[in-house]
Amino acid sequence: MESLKIKATKYTPDVSFNAESNVLELKGECYPENIAEFSEPLFSWLEEYLPLLGTQAVIVNIDLNYFNSSTSKMLLNFFDRLETEVTNNARNISVNWIYDPENDSAEEYGEEFQEDLEALSFNLVTKEDF
Repeated sequence: MESLKIKATKYTPDVSFNAESNVLELKGECYPENIAEFSEPLFSWLEEYLPLLGTQAVIVNIDLNYFNSSTSKMLLNFFDRLETEVTNNARNISVNWIYDPENDSAEEYGEEFQEDLEALSFNLVTKEDF
């Protein structure tokens, strides 16, 4: 399977979904005008990738300095999709929510996402500890 690489823009994060290392990363800022247009390749790639996993461990690193409410909804759908894989197919997936300790909002969003998820391993990690 091909990896997915999307370079950051002023409004979107750097996306790196590496099928060989099983590390998925979103890094930067995310406030695109059209969240569906931005997220469609991510979810399409994920739908092809997840069934091929088997028991391999997957690490998802989310390091977003800023994102809007549309991105928040997209992230929740993303995490729900990963949690479904963990629950229904016993996948080994863990998410690292990476935030600047000076950014209270980023930490609070991470805590809210963490509370919504039951089966998915969701870790709050400061940039200093990452």
